[in-house]
Amino acid sequence: MTRMNTIDAEERPTGLAMRRGAMRKCPACGKGAMFEGYLKIRDRCPECNEALHHQRADDGPAYLTILLVSHLGAPLLLWVFLTYQPSPISMLIGFSLGAVVLCLIFLPLIKGAMVGAQWARRMHGFGGQETNEAMH
Repeated sequence: MTRMNTIDAEERPTGLAMRRGAMRKCPACGKGAMFEGYLKIRDRCPECNEALHHQRADDGPAYLTILLVSHLGAPLLLWVFLTYQPSPISMLIGFSLGAVVLCLIFLPLIKGAMVGAQWARRMHGFGGQETNEAMH
């Protein structure tokens, strides 16, 4: 078996890569920090040197974050209104702040998981084209 076939045959468990990504760690080694800042993905893992610049998360994490926060917030909003009947301004302030905080918490988690899924499924250049080119 050639080295290229060995690289292609490597198993990349999607669930593990997504969990590592959600923890803001490299999907390959699980040790190096994937993010440089709040949402900026590093070009390479500082621990294992895995190329991460291939990621194409784009707007996906934002859409999923909005979907998740709105689906959590809508039933909660109805329950709070029917149970406690607070003033409209207190509901507006409380739920607006809650939505912003939840979005800020979930966005990097979802982006990391999405990059982990892309890495595990060998999408957008994560399939080893750089490795294959280096071998020729």
